[in-house]
Parts: sequence; C-alpha cells; structure tokens
Amino acid sequence: MRRRTRDADGEYAAPVQILVPGGAMKEPDCSRRPIRSFVLREGRITRAQARAIEVLWPRFGVDWNPGVPLDLSVLFGNPNPVYLEIGFGNGDVLAELASCNPRRNYLGIEVHRPGVGHLLLEIERRGLENAKVCCHDAVEILALGLARASLAGVYLLFPDPWPKQRHHKRRIFKPELVRLLARVIRPGGLLHIATDWEPYARQILELLTCAGDLFENTASPRAFASLPQERPQTRFEQRGVRLGHQVRDLIYRRRGS
Repeated sequence: MRRRTRDADGEYAAPVQILVPGGAMKEPDCSRRPIRSFVLREGRITRAQARAIEVLWPRFGVDWNPGVPLDLSVLFGNPNPVYLEIGFGNGDVLAELASCNPRRNYLGIEVHRPGVGHLLLEIERRGLENAKVCCHDAVEILALGLARASLAGVYLLFPDPWPKQRHHKRRIFKPELVRLLARVIRPGGLLHIATDWEPYARQILELLTCAGDLFENTASPRAFASLPQERPQTRFEQRGVRLGHQVRDLIYRRRGS
C-alpha cells in the first residue's frame, strides 16, 4: 500500500483537483507568449488546500477576464498602495508582508494550485484583509490586467533559474518583462528581485543596468543590495543557503516623477 504523508498544513496529501469556483483551472492563453517561464504540473494538493480553494476563493481570489484591467481600489476596497508578488510559491512571504504592513495591499500571482491553497489558508489563519490571490500567468496580467503605474512595488523572489543552457529561454526575467514592469510600477515604486543562482543574478543585474533609464539601482550601479530586514526568507532560499549558494538581492526604484 502506498504511504501517505502530511504536508506543511498538517493534512494528508491527496490528488484532489479543484480550483476556482465553476470548475477546474483553465490554462493561460499562450497565443501571445508561446514560451512560458513555468510548466503546469498537477502535483498533489491536500484536502485542506482544496477546501480552502473551494471555500475561500470567493473572498480572497481574483478572477481576471483577459483584456479587462483590474480595478485595484475596488478589488481591495481602499486606495492603499498595492504590491505584487509574482510566483509566490507557498505564499508565506506574501502573508508575512501583508501581516506586517496592514496599510499596504498585496496581490499574489501563482499558477500552481497547492501554493494557492496554502496561501488562502494562511490568509484566513492570520485574518488578513489586505491580501488577494490570482491564479494566472503573471506576464499576461502585467501586459493586459494592470493599469499603467498602478503598483507601488513588485516582488520576484527566487524565480526558477532554469539552469540548463537549453532552458534559458524559459527564464521569466528578460527585456520584455523589464518593459512590462516599468509600465505598471509607478514612479518611485520598487522592484525587488532575489535569487540564489549566481549566473541568473548576473544576467538580471546586466538587464537592469541596460534599463538605467527606467530603473535606478538603490545600492549602487552594478551592485547587489544587502538583504532587507523586512524580507522574510523563503523555503527556496533556506534550501539554497544549506547547499552553499550565495543569495543575491536586487532592489531598484522606478525612475520618473
């Protein structure tokens, strides 16, 4: 008999297939960007995560209709600044940031359902009213779902480095993404990236250096930033540190006035 194991939520893993109300998750429309930075795998979702998606999605989930920009002030019910996390994983960082900064709103985007369920459970456990979850391709949201200069900041923490040379085309951070981020981040807003994969860190640093007319390095030109106290560690980061990887933070400010 196959053994069953518990996950971080204390529930037995089970291959439950539920997402947003009305049926299973639809894959993002790939017609505009045929090469994605992620691969959708069903994986395992616990019963607690599945119940969270079914019950909590109407309160904390964001259903986006492609081509219709999100009205963030209506979505959160207030005009507070909105920070976006792209690919939040299990959502622990976003939940901690939202908990520590109640006057800021946080929107998380993730395509993997176990992480969506985990974050919904954490939002409920902490009683957060300033966090929302979207399950869609983040690049499409940046291009079509957000108004110009609508975000106070963006977090991209430990994106998949796709280390093999033949997979580099799948890396999310590329010139097109820089342009999309510059469109949605307001002047003075922050872009915070972190990775423990040194070649990827160097590539990102070079791309942002070339975009010096759009983003200003808050450390110094061509320099990495010190780890900010307000950024919680992620599980990917902790694993990388155990493996001896150097964690690199890059923090940039959107130019303009």
